Amino acid sequence: QVQLVESGGGLVQPGGSLRLSCAASGIIFSIYVMGWYRQAPGKQRELVAVITPTESTNYADSVKGRFTISRDNARNTVYLQMNSLTPEDTAVYYCNADLSVRRPPRGYWGQGTQVTVSS
Repeated sequence: QVQLVESGGGLVQPGGSLRLSCAASGIIFSIYVMGWYRQAPGKQRELVAVITPTESTNYADSVKGRFTISRDNARNTVYLQMNSLTPEDTAVYYCNADLSVRRPPRGYWGQGTQVTVSS
């Protein structure tokens, strides 16, 4: 069966960095659009970043210049490098695998990993 397993979340101080990973299994990873989404308490899930099979990327305006999405098809893994974190980045971060760039995304979801930015 399809599994997306996120890791790398945690507690970090403002200005700090984290790298999230999402390991996929049960899919032909290289043909999927991989995305990171987040949901803060009381808010809707929102796009953070997506990367296509050809490694085109798209970012939410709020994270441009601070976050970087990348993929390693040999490891079936997508990453999200997060720098200059602020308390507004606090959320549960979810990995998504979809066959195209769609709004809202379909396909498969991971279970989420909590990111908390606080001093």
